[in-house]
Formats: sequence, C-alpha cells, structure tokens
Amino acid sequence: MHQYRTHNCGELRPTNKSEVVKLSGWINRKRDHGGVLFVDLRDHYGLTQCVINMDNPIFKEIESLRLETVITVTGEVVLRDNEAVNDKLPTGGVEVKIQELIVQSHADTLPLQVNSDDPYGEETRLKYRYLDLRREVMQKNIKLRSEVITSMRRRMTDLGFHEFQTPILTASSPEGARDFLVPSRQHPGKFYALPQAPQQFKQLLMMSGFDKYFQIAPCFRDEDSRADRSPGEFYQLDMEMSFVTQEDVFNTIEPVLHGIFEEFNEFTGKKIEVSPMPFKRIPFDESMLKYGNDKPDLRNPLEIVDLTKVFARDDVNFNAFKSIIEKGGIVRAIPAPNTADKPRSFFDKLNDWARGEGAFGLGYITFADGEGKGPIAKFVPEAAQQEIREIANLKDGDSIFFVCNQEKDAVDLAGKARTKVAQDMDIIDQGKFEFCWVIDFPMFEWDDKANKIDFSHNPFSMPQGEMEALETMDPLDIKAYQYDIVCNGIELSSGAIRNHKPEIMEKAFGMAGYDKEVLEEKFGGMITAMRFGAPPHGGVAPGVDRIVMMIADEPNIREIIAFPMNQQAEDVMMGAPAHVMSEQLLNDVHIKLDLPLEKVKEDAAA
Repeated sequence: MHQYRTHNCGELRPTNKSEVVKLSGWINRKRDHGGVLFVDLRDHYGLTQCVINMDNPIFKEIESLRLETVITVTGEVVLRDNEAVNDKLPTGGVEVKIQELIVQSHADTLPLQVNSDDPYGEETRLKYRYLDLRREVMQKNIKLRSEVITSMRRRMTDLGFHEFQTPILTASSPEGARDFLVPSRQHPGKFYALPQAPQQFKQLLMMSGFDKYFQIAPCFRDEDSRADRSPGEFYQLDMEMSFVTQEDVFNTIEPVLHGIFEEFNEFTGKKIEVSPMPFKRIPFDESMLKYGNDKPDLRNPLEIVDLTKVFARDDVNFNAFKSIIEKGGIVRAIPAPNTADKPRSFFDKLNDWARGEGAFGLGYITFADGEGKGPIAKFVPEAAQQEIREIANLKDGDSIFFVCNQEKDAVDLAGKARTKVAQDMDIIDQGKFEFCWVIDFPMFEWDDKANKIDFSHNPFSMPQGEMEALETMDPLDIKAYQYDIVCNGIELSSGAIRNHKPEIMEKAFGMAGYDKEVLEEKFGGMITAMRFGAPPHGGVAPGVDRIVMMIADEPNIREIIAFPMNQQAEDVMMGAPAHVMSEQLLNDVHIKLDLPLEKVKEDAAA
C-alpha cells in the first residue's frame, strides 16, 4: 500500500465498499455525535467523511487534533445509511471507518477559517494567502485560471502559432505607464526595465521571419490598483501575425475567445450566452456617441443620442443649455423606455446621483398622452419635443435624460448616466457575454497639459492612409489601424496593425514631437530591423486575468490570482517591497538612498 494514499479524497464511491483504503489530507471539520466522531478529510480533489468510535484507542488523539491538521488515515470503506447519504458530495454515499492514524503535520490556531465562506479582511486573507487558497471557492478559481491558460495554449497551437519567450530584463519604453526599473551592477547608473508588454520583441519576431507567435506573457506596470487591474504585474495572451489585415487578426482571435468563454461558461453553475461570431465592429466615434466611452457594455440596450441641434433651435428657450452650446458645448441624451409612469423618486435619485458626479443634475422629459412633462418640458415647444421623439425613437410612456456640457465632460457623464439609468431600470442582461471590437481609433489627440499633439493609443500603429494621410490630413482627423476587444464593458485587449515602414514611423513620431534622435535612442533596434525588410504584421493581447475574472464572475481581480498584492502594491505575506538589509547590496548596484524626510521619520519611529 502507498505510503500516503491509495485514493484521493474525491474518489471513493459505493463501488469501493469493503475496500481497505488510505487517505491523506487536511481535517476540514469534526463532529462529535455521542461517542462517534466524524472527520471530514479534504484534499485538492474533494472531501471524504471518515468515522471513528470512542472505543478505538486512537479516538482521543483524533479528537484533540485542530482543524487543518494534515493526517493520513487507513480504514474500510462502508456504505452510509440511507438517511445519511449526502447527494451534494460525489463521495456522499460512503464513509471510511478509521483503523489507523498518522499525523503528518499539526496546525496552530487558525487566523481564518478554511471551511467557511465568512468574509475576512483583505489584509488577513493576503497575509495568510496559503490558508485562504485552501478554501473551496479559491481552489476552484485558481484551477479555473490554469484550465483557461491550458485552453488558450491548445487553441493557439492548433491554429499554427508557436510559443516563444521574450526578455524580462529590457529597456524602458513609453507604453503609457510607469516602468519598474532594475539597476545594473555591471553598468553603473544604468537601469533595465521590466516589460510593460512584449511589444517590440513580438514585432521583431515577425521581422525575424517567424509567421505566428504567441506567449502567455507576464507584463509589469507600476500602476495603481483597481478592481479589474492588479498592481505590478499581469498576464496576457500575447500574439502577433505576419502578412495580415485587421480582419485577419479578428478572424483568428475571435474563435479563441469565443471558444474559451463557451468552454467555461457554466463555471458559476449557470449557462451564460456568448455573443455569436463575428463580433460586432463599432467605430470609435460611434462608440463615444452611442455609449459615452470606448468600452461599451452591449448588455445595456440604451443608446445615447446627440440633441445639440434641438436645444440650439430658436424656439427653444432653455438658456441653461443654450448658453453652454453657444460656447461650444453639446447636449447628449439617454432614452429610458417605459419609465414615464415611474414615481418622482426615480427621477430625483438620478438627479442626486448626477450631482454626486459633479454635474448640476440630469434634466429630463417624460412623454405621455402625446405631450412632454417634467422640469424642462415647458422650455421646449411641441415642435422641438417632436424632433426629440423622432431622433431618440421615443413613444408615449418613455422618458429621456439630458446632459449638457463641453464635449469631453458631456460624453463622460452621458456614458456614466447610460449605465446608471439602465441599472436603476434593471435592464442590463446578466446572462450574456457580449463581445465587440472598437475600431478606427484616432492616431493622435491633443494634450492640453503639454499643449501639443501626442499619440492617442499605440505609437507603433499604422495610420490609415499611411504616409499620404500624415502629409495631407489634419493630424486629429487621422485614424489608425488600432482596435480594442471589449466584453461586457471591460476592455480585454488593445491591438493594432503595426507600422512596418521606418519612414512612416519617423514621420508619425515627428508629428507627436519626438525628433529622430529620440526615436533612434528609444527604438533604435526596431527601426534598424525595419530597414532590413519588415513584413506587414499585427496582433492583439487579451488579458488573462480579466478573462478569468469574468468567467468566474468575481468582482475583484485578486480573487483569481494565487498570490496578489494588496491595493497599496504590497505583498503582505512575503513582506515586499522591503528594505535592503545589507548596504553592500546597494553599493553593488551603485545606489544611494535619498528618501523623503517623512519616510525617514516613519522608518525611525518603526
């Protein structure tokens, strides 16, 4: 017989009756039923009920053991009485009568209960993450992550992609976030950077003659934590292809994502509908108009409309809006079907919410019996009301909410209001994964702080129209072959058809204020490679963490990462980041600390 187990704790069935077996695992629960002790033994695979009578010489020893003690038991498999069968457990038809016991490892008093879903504070859970991970929900989530990654690899390999690893120690690159820097011992005063993404390397692989690359790539960004973003590091399904158009990339990655979400869509116990292929394509400008952002949640059926021209009419006397329009502002509106008969509190709560967002409120009109009602209806004559109804496709019984401000602020608030109104109406379909591509992103945008044009998305993207567009068009009108894949309002990935021509790269960077010397310094290796013949290529990189988070229906990304940092980017279990205890280590990398005075005082007090 094996030293530790003949079966795992999720394996025994009534067909194993009368077998003498050996199981190893953690004590999950103990229950004393009048001289009969029941012990639920748990391992990675499941749970088996074991039983021992008080006349057994080892009864007292088992009775004294704490929960989470690791034991090995040997005993006979017996059938449970009919009234004791547990249909919720795969092993619920049997139990093991304990004959022998070996204690493999004792457990101290627990800082959190493994056999309970009771909430514990984040710091406790992360400090004792190894205990937290023993809980059933966490076991399922981390196994799901592994299975999703395995599915990704299989699907990409089946499509003819090869997996290559790219460097972790590399050069700093302007990817839009702060780098994590690593000082060099051999090159005083110089630093490596951990890659924010394998962007340049995967493009260089295409220039090296490889046709299809992928990698489950670790990426590092010194960013603040959010519910859907882990501070420090994350993983993405990074892929790149040569001799492809934008549609080729879409047609390649869509079956991978659709297949993964279909494969695991019953993980939570309910089947979630996955939007059919091909996924909807939404131009950036349309997305900003209809949904108020470039990450539209298509489970929400409400669509924003532009009513600027209506409130600019001569016969409309709503000066609060008109004065803003005269200064270049816009009016965006959110239709709310079948809400005209809602109580006044419905509208008042939305007004209060808008004020909480820093706005003056949400103006609204309700339509019933052929006329508009509400606080601003009297300022909008019947003809203008009819135009509103036609533009917004409203009928009797519907309402419409208005936002008026300068374009950027109006678009932002309208997007948030669209979500808030739909939530209050309870019309967001929770039973769907709704995918879409947002396409035709602007190549450049105006940077108010720097008072100049800069890249709006990815500087390595090919402008639509290539060199001719850069030379003849207003930079702010140029679109790029850039795209995002979005699901349920969450951006899973950005991607692009890459700029593979050095002369176009130099021109685009020049328009964004980077001279040729800066381009050569930052991206010299890639620019040089382009000059030796670069194929047209493009790719995308869906985030692994966000995909698993969505499938698991978890509200926070830390629930699907084995060892995440807390919101302050600290690993409270391992004590990172930490002081370097040896001054020699700092000397080796030529670093002298120049800490803020507040930090010096804090460390001295500690």
